[in-house]
Amino acid sequence: MAYQPDRSQYPQRRVDGRLDIDLASGKYLKLWHGPQHPGITGNMSVELTLCGDEIVDAKTHVGYLHRGFEKLMERRTFIQCFPIVCRVCVPEPDFNEYCYAAAVEELAGIECPERARWIRTLILEMGRINSYLMYLGGQSGAFGMGVIGQWTTYIRDLMLDRFEELTGARIYHMFILPGGVRDGLPEGFEQRMEETLRELESTMKDVRDVLFHNAVFKKRSVGVGVIDPAWLEPYGVTGPNARAAGVAKDVRIDQPYLVYPELSYEAIVGKDSDIYTRADVRYRDLLQSVDLIRQILARMPHEGPVMAKLPNVLHWKIPQGETYIRGECSRGEYGYYVVTDGSGYPRRINVRGPSYTHAVALLEHMIINQNISDVAGLMVSLHTYPPEVER
Repeated sequence: MAYQPDRSQYPQRRVDGRLDIDLASGKYLKLWHGPQHPGITGNMSVELTLCGDEIVDAKTHVGYLHRGFEKLMERRTFIQCFPIVCRVCVPEPDFNEYCYAAAVEELAGIECPERARWIRTLILEMGRINSYLMYLGGQSGAFGMGVIGQWTTYIRDLMLDRFEELTGARIYHMFILPGGVRDGLPEGFEQRMEETLRELESTMKDVRDVLFHNAVFKKRSVGVGVIDPAWLEPYGVTGPNARAAGVAKDVRIDQPYLVYPELSYEAIVGKDSDIYTRADVRYRDLLQSVDLIRQILARMPHEGPVMAKLPNVLHWKIPQGETYIRGECSRGEYGYYVVTDGSGYPRRINVRGPSYTHAVALLEHMIINQNISDVAGLMVSLHTYPPEVER
């Protein structure tokens, strides 16, 4: 029979809601998990209170990164904000570029050219693949399987080659501008992308065999870190974390944007809502992005403008208004709330990153009663990026 802790000895909550924890009693231990780097959750820390090896209380701590992006943008012109937004999420920067550009376009009454809309969708799916590859390496590494991280880093580097070929940069691409994109696809890009996708698919077969068919990974992930479907709305759970709980939340389908309505795909869901299921949903979502890229390259127009005509961006004033642009990044719903007052500067910008709700409110709730050995795997399974919290 599995060990069952005596929870009657756990601290009780007082009237003010705080736990009655007396560290001097010797029953409890305060332990800090993080910060450490690199890692998906490396730039934050969790203050854990343990009773034996079981967690009875947790408090997230952030503030270890560059901060205040939203306030910085309020003091810069609209075009000067452009190189700032991509730093809100380093592993998937292009989604910030798209949300910011789409918000400015809506407020300024600018229509993005058709060809640029296809290229934007291509870039977002390439970024989604890169983000999932980083996640798979982190999830496997959290359970001691470092070789998978080496495989996924290799494939991610190939995709970064395609980004460098297309945008001139590997990490911060700064390719999606208000009004469109910087340029069209280089000659021979489709062929080289297909070679990269084939190498990715081949490596993903090895990842499936070594990770998802691994007895150790199954024992440490199946039934661990379950997200109750009843938590989704109260805690703002979206993306793969929600789809793994059986709820088909996907902004690309629920509120289509760019050229997603013209592509053939469906939301990938699971049912068990544990660490294993979340990994499986993301794995299948990654392979779906491979198919979406192939659809995009097969149907993308090769002629036509990629940038709308803009005013002098150094003296660009946008009419007073407000808008909220949302989309589906690799971690869930991503959104930009932008307010303008008719001047040459944004009045207010607020970024809705899924990491804020997943890494703080949700984590502090679901980590209670978990074993200390499962903390790293559980944190990575939520797939959060601390810069979105620090914004």
